[in-house]
Amino acid sequence: MSARTPVQIFDPRRFPSPLHGAPNPSTDGQGTTPGSFALRPEVGGPLAFASPDTPGMPPPSDKTAWDFNPAPRAAGAAVTQLERARLGIVTPEMRRVAEREGHLSPEQVRDEVAAGRMIVPANRVHLSYRLDPMAIGRASRTKVNANLGASPVSSGTEEEVEKLEWAVRWGADTVMDLSTGGDLDACREAIVRAATVPVGTVPIYSMIVGRRLEDLDEGVILRTLEHQARQGVDYFTLHAGVLREHLPWIEKRLIGIVSRGGSLLAKWMLDSGRQNPLYTLWEDICDILREHDV
Repeated sequence: MSARTPVQIFDPRRFPSPLHGAPNPSTDGQGTTPGSFALRPEVGGPLAFASPDTPGMPPPSDKTAWDFNPAPRAAGAAVTQLERARLGIVTPEMRRVAEREGHLSPEQVRDEVAAGRMIVPANRVHLSYRLDPMAIGRASRTKVNANLGASPVSSGTEEEVEKLEWAVRWGADTVMDLSTGGDLDACREAIVRAATVPVGTVPIYSMIVGRRLEDLDEGVILRTLEHQARQGVDYFTLHAGVLREHLPWIEKRLIGIVSRGGSLLAKWMLDSGRQNPLYTLWEDICDILREHDV
């Protein structure tokens, strides 16, 4: 299909959501949100704590992926699984997901991805190695993540690859490389090349290796993300949600910030007096992620 070939843009109205008790919180034009799969609250019953409609929880957002990433208007412009799904394209990765899920057809996988309810984490570099595509979403089976990673005082690349192999053997669907010591670059490269499951990282751990936290800047952030994406990392943990104006509220928490990456960024904001760089750089970051389908 050439870039000039007319294509049928994905129309969410053609694919109604399988409602499960909760009303569809969005309009036909927006598609649907995960709320359409939610259970109604059942106070006092066995489903009293069913997510995401537990009493007291905020309602599902009326925003979907459609609101943030409009589909391209030509097949040749589509890069990511999301963009291709919205053009009506069933990718080889979607077909493999359907085989593995068993209860979904390739077309259903495409429609869930297009509506923003499902993701297929499949960096193209990792696909060229050993990655076996999988999906995470409301309509898919429950997935299990395993954390691994070398520390400054323990383990190394060979041991982390062995951890990966054991994690996959015992059912892990994805793994996170949380290495904070040793040769992080070599360890990450070895894990990605050996992994048949998607690999994620927390890039800020690498961003501060060999430099002081206060020396972290926009160039380091973007270069690190670009490098890891080129290595084949399938997904990132990016602490873009905690902003400078939130810090006075966090300061009063009894347990502080439990996320290591989040606490590093909070200290950076306090020391520099500037806004969270992952927030201010978000458009540039999205360009990097899109280029590599991360």
